[in-house]
Amino acid sequence: MARRDYYQVLDVARTATDVEIKKAYRRLAMKFHPDRNPTDHEAEGRFKEVKEAYEVLCDPQKRAAYDQFGHAGVDASRGGGQGFDPRDAFGDIFGEVFGDIFGGGRRNRSGVYRGADLRYELALDLEQAVFGAAANVEFTTLAECGECKGSGSAEGAKPATCETCRGAGQVRMQQGFFAVQQTCPRCQGRGQVITDPCSGCRGQGRLRRQKTLAVKVPAGVDDGDRIRLTGEGEAGRNGGPAGDLYVEIRVREHKIFERDGSHLSCEVPMSFATASLGGTIEVPTLDGNATIKVPPETQSGRVFRLREKGIKPVRGGPTGDLFCRVVVETPVNLSREQKELLRGLEDSLKNDAKRHHPREDSWLDGVKRFFSTLGE
Repeated sequence: MARRDYYQVLDVARTATDVEIKKAYRRLAMKFHPDRNPTDHEAEGRFKEVKEAYEVLCDPQKRAAYDQFGHAGVDASRGGGQGFDPRDAFGDIFGEVFGDIFGGGRRNRSGVYRGADLRYELALDLEQAVFGAAANVEFTTLAECGECKGSGSAEGAKPATCETCRGAGQVRMQQGFFAVQQTCPRCQGRGQVITDPCSGCRGQGRLRRQKTLAVKVPAGVDDGDRIRLTGEGEAGRNGGPAGDLYVEIRVREHKIFERDGSHLSCEVPMSFATASLGGTIEVPTLDGNATIKVPPETQSGRVFRLREKGIKPVRGGPTGDLFCRVVVETPVNLSREQKELLRGLEDSLKNDAKRHHPREDSWLDGVKRFFSTLGE
């Protein structure tokens, strides 16, 4: 019988997060567990299928191998020939589903834990995002203690095996069919206890430190992009690897330009005379000014496109364009002479309104038709 896709088994999308996968597993595992379906052999098979899918998709390395090679990418690492015991599986479910409630989690026999990932928000000007920049990020993190090198023990001392869990890091409570596994309350999952703690970190192995890193921001980044700095997160415990630092980009609002992916847009004011008679106007770009040739009788709101004056995307692709929307500016602070000149021009234009103001004339005709229909 052909094996189903693990994502279909858990009824999640291939882009599902770890939280979504875990939530789906909890729901299906409790639904098909043999204890709830004692005479349903099909449910037992579904339960086994759900557990197998979750074991692969909850592990980042196995999930990556499965996404690339399918079942063949994970079968070798799973090992074959092991029988299925619902009792063992049910104990695992309690560890996964109810571990958070009882303060426990997945069992870690070695007591070695990876450090937590950190997130830092870096605000940039548009020019910095477009052309790239070097920035310093300052943040607080848990760093390895320099005195004990992360062991938590004083110099020359060694941790002792935890008597409560006998070095397992987990304690298990079982009554008949049911079993609950949780983190050892004494050693907190390490399997060892510090008998002679380090004076610098008081046995924790880590200290809270202020850290400054130089970050090179590549050209073309956009709002919401993330830069990953491997190993710059919190230090691991008991010799575990450090987590990562994710620098999340936030681009400040620009006074002139608005960004849409690789394209830019802006509004450009234009005089009444230039709009009427035509001419040239200068418009700003990110690498200097450019000139636009404006044809006569240009209306406010017309958009001019400057090719390849936008942004080169950080992930490759063609450079975007700059879209300039011209806005005819009404003159202000007019002198008496200028006002008289404008009134004379207006009177001259009214003599042939249909020719000089076609949009205004058609609009007025529409208004007249509207009110005439109301009187019918």
